[in-house]
Amino acid sequence: MNAARHGFAVLATLVALTATMVLAEHAVGQTAHAVHSGPTVVYLVRHAERAEDGTDDPPLSTAGEARARLVADMLRDAGVERVHTTDYKRTRATAAPLSERLGLPLETYEGGDLTGLAERIRAEGGRHLVVGHSNTTPEAVAALAGEPGRPIDEMEYDRLYVVTLTPDGAATVLLRFGAPFSPPG
Repeated sequence: MNAARHGFAVLATLVALTATMVLAEHAVGQTAHAVHSGPTVVYLVRHAERAEDGTDDPPLSTAGEARARLVADMLRDAGVERVHTTDYKRTRATAAPLSERLGLPLETYEGGDLTGLAERIRAEGGRHLVVGHSNTTPEAVAALAGEPGRPIDEMEYDRLYVVTLTPDGAATVLLRFGAPFSPPG
């Protein structure tokens, strides 16, 4: 197995284990029905690399399409039940491979109403993928009471946040995937 495949396999396993451990922790002594109403798990990513086409709504580049497929591969067994994107080609295209694989519709949200999105996710429970932008993804993490860390750089596309919501609060795990980001300087 080459290094890239091995790294992906390890990352996909970490994503699945993180979600499984959180559910198992809260499922001890509970019925199967109570497990489903347990913690809400939200996966958040920025859209993948875009192709510069001179418009305000560019599609994904070839690298972005590959990253979108990688997101789908990583989350294929994560139990995602809802897929949320802003109404832009690049966010919809980033979410599309997972949405198609799972047979889930893309649900659009307004990037200016992240509090409303967070409230809706809390009310619905379950597992969600949220695809946003360099500015809205950290803000969405914060709206869910998670820890967004430093701002996302304009050319950074490799963050995967996992925010787990329980009655006791929120826990955030930040994973990196695909081609690594090297900050300028």
